[in-house]
Amino acid sequence: MKGSGVFLSKKVVRVVEISILALFIVLIIFLTQGNGKVSPEEKSPATALMTESPFIPELLEFCGEKVPLEFYDVFESLERELIVNTYYHSQTLLMLKRANRYFPVVEPILKEQGIPDDFKYLMVAESNMSNVVSPSGATGFWQIMKPTAQEYKLEVTDEIDERYHLEKSTVAACMFLKESYKKYTSWTLAAASYNVGRNGVDRQIERQGESYYYDLLFNEETARYVFRILAIKAVMTYPEKYNFHVADSDKYAPEPYTIDTVSQSIKDLGDYARKHDTNYKMLKYLNPWMRDKSLPVASGKMYLVKIPERREL
Repeated sequence: MKGSGVFLSKKVVRVVEISILALFIVLIIFLTQGNGKVSPEEKSPATALMTESPFIPELLEFCGEKVPLEFYDVFESLERELIVNTYYHSQTLLMLKRANRYFPVVEPILKEQGIPDDFKYLMVAESNMSNVVSPSGATGFWQIMKPTAQEYKLEVTDEIDERYHLEKSTVAACMFLKESYKKYTSWTLAAASYNVGRNGVDRQIERQGESYYYDLLFNEETARYVFRILAIKAVMTYPEKYNFHVADSDKYAPEPYTIDTVSQSIKDLGDYARKHDTNYKMLKYLNPWMRDKSLPVASGKMYLVKIPERREL
């Protein structure tokens, strides 16, 4: 009987332990969830991962042109791209970090060229501010094809490819967009033409008898293109509403450099870098348009080379 009593007491203790644990779990759930609604200010990293429909701005414009969100097809097209950018965390987070470095370079050029500031979001849509090369050969932040680059006076050779030159490629993109706007008198159609080309836009206008972007049927890539730009604009304008919280200290700082005017060929960029108290890697990082280990300079020509200033975090 003594052994039986010990056995029963152990069972009672176990039941009590389980009951206490259950009560503790219920208490934690009650304290963390409250009435089941969590305000944006109260969201923790865990609740920020909850999947929910994204915030849709009541009024959204592109370059001053109103987006007709009252039409369900327009609303759902925008929401699709907002969902993609809201829950594609790695790319969107990088986008928010890189903007602090590259927008200050691009924004003054857009303004100087008479291009609306919203087109910086087109650049983000094209490359996420990275010097990528598409399967079709489109290159750089602005994803410019070689024939287009040459049409707008960018140098493209084995040694030099100015599609990788952020400032010069931005000017070339502006020239294209200005020509498109002159043709369509619509910045939204100008943006679409950046993706499908002016001939592509012309074909659809002629085929469908419409000239308003939101009334035109395009192939899926172009149909999504402007909405992707709009979604990027919304997320970058209101990042906290999409659960992205990037402190200023976490954003990528502008790259410090000085300018060296080069009017004679450089045979070895590694030697050149060391002479300027830097290294080949950082020299190429700030001057990705230099595509070889040397820099040939034709008679009467000159290049502005960025010389990195190494800094610590």
